[in-house]
Amino acid sequence: MVESFIERVSSSYSPKGDFIHLGAGILNQQIIKEAAVKLPLASMNRHGLIAGATGTGKTRTLQLISEQLSDKGVPVFMLDVKGDVSGLATPGPVNDKLLERAEAVGIEFKPQGFPIELFSLSGKNGVPMRLNVDDFGPVLLARILDLNETQSGILSVLFKYSDDHRMPLVTLEDLKKLLGYLSQGPGAAEIKGDYGTISSASSGAILRKIVAVEQQGLGDIFGEVSFDVMDLIQLKDGKGVISLLNISDMQDKPIVFSTFLLSLLARLFKELPEVGDLDKPKLVFFFDEAHLLFNKASKNLLAQIEQIVRLIRSKGVGVFFCTQAPTDIPESVLGQLGSRVQHALRAFTPKDADNLKKTVKTYPVSDFYQVDQELTSLGTGQALITVLNEKGIPTEVVSTHLVPARAIMGPANLSKCEDIIRGSKFYDKYQHKQEINGAGAIVDQKIAQFEAAEARAKNNKPANTRRRSARQTPFETAKTTAARESVKILGRIANQILTSFFKKK
Repeated sequence: MVESFIERVSSSYSPKGDFIHLGAGILNQQIIKEAAVKLPLASMNRHGLIAGATGTGKTRTLQLISEQLSDKGVPVFMLDVKGDVSGLATPGPVNDKLLERAEAVGIEFKPQGFPIELFSLSGKNGVPMRLNVDDFGPVLLARILDLNETQSGILSVLFKYSDDHRMPLVTLEDLKKLLGYLSQGPGAAEIKGDYGTISSASSGAILRKIVAVEQQGLGDIFGEVSFDVMDLIQLKDGKGVISLLNISDMQDKPIVFSTFLLSLLARLFKELPEVGDLDKPKLVFFFDEAHLLFNKASKNLLAQIEQIVRLIRSKGVGVFFCTQAPTDIPESVLGQLGSRVQHALRAFTPKDADNLKKTVKTYPVSDFYQVDQELTSLGTGQALITVLNEKGIPTEVVSTHLVPARAIMGPANLSKCEDIIRGSKFYDKYQHKQEINGAGAIVDQKIAQFEAAEARAKNNKPANTRRRSARQTPFETAKTTAARESVKILGRIANQILTSFFKKK
């Protein structure tokens, strides 16, 4: 049985090119170091899923894969949800547990640090990472603003108008001014024929949503200098740079950071050239807390996500979604994830049991495991794995004891983080926000020109026309008529007095 297991795993996981060493197979609760589980680098742009219950080791799996990708010269982008992944920059300790794990999977353990960049949306825990409002587009921005279908349609009109008239939307202030100009300002008449009208009720509702976002301090993520996604594809001394986005101070705003990550992916898809299948990916993008992206997502958003995931592989980018259960991912997206690293699932509730059944159905049949039993009995740092080989064929399902991470499995100290941030070549590039003439400034100019034209038209009327026009106002006409009637009455009274006087004479 053991020999058959080793032979099946070895033949299934035998890439011809470079690979990530994930660990060693487990059979009947015994770790078989000869049954090495390897993920081909050439298959990593076929995307993947890393899932499992809280505390089962998902973050450390992200870390060990990122470390090996860096070694292979592949840049990585990763979300740092709690601020505890910055330890990647520092070699880890040597202790009995790590040495025992390394021995069990058949590798030599050598602690090592890796080149990292620290970014942040707020600018508090890393180099600021900003995007223009235009970079988000109407679908993603509507999600952040929590707009309904009608309001989302109006937002699309604003983006279309700004694009047609070369009025860049850089900040939320640009968006507010354009909204006012087209709904209640001089632009309302301008857009009526080609774009439709914007009601004051809808305009007011959208404006309140924008103000609410600004009051939460989220306005700072919009502006210049807009982050260049090519800065995620960096090498240092031949190693791939691991870029971490620290959102520890924004954990209570999941829609914002999850939508921000999707906007980065959308820009990578838009800006990277077609490269086809490569020996190794140009970038691997780990989308942590992926369930937050799909929660209450609109049909338009889901369609956009599906398109990006389906097509971005030809740009040389691999995307790995990380979440608690495969059922967090829509089937249209889940079907495109070729590699599965499934940590333990719990079945404490009826819903958990239902999720377990659905997860089991996504795995190939195994001659060595009862998949449902295996998924509930995995230990921390163990996972049920199947990947696509270099020919695009799913590999044998293997319960795997994962290799240990070589860097610190936790946060780096504050002084180390500060040194990384200050020493980054991106610090001067992105640290300070820049003011540019966006749509807001153009709107101000248009309004000023409109008011000046009105003033000129009024002042350029001939003097007699102005006087005649003035006398024709209702108020002035009433005054003139009353005066004339008074003169007539006084004339009649005077005539009566004179006539009576001469009669007496």
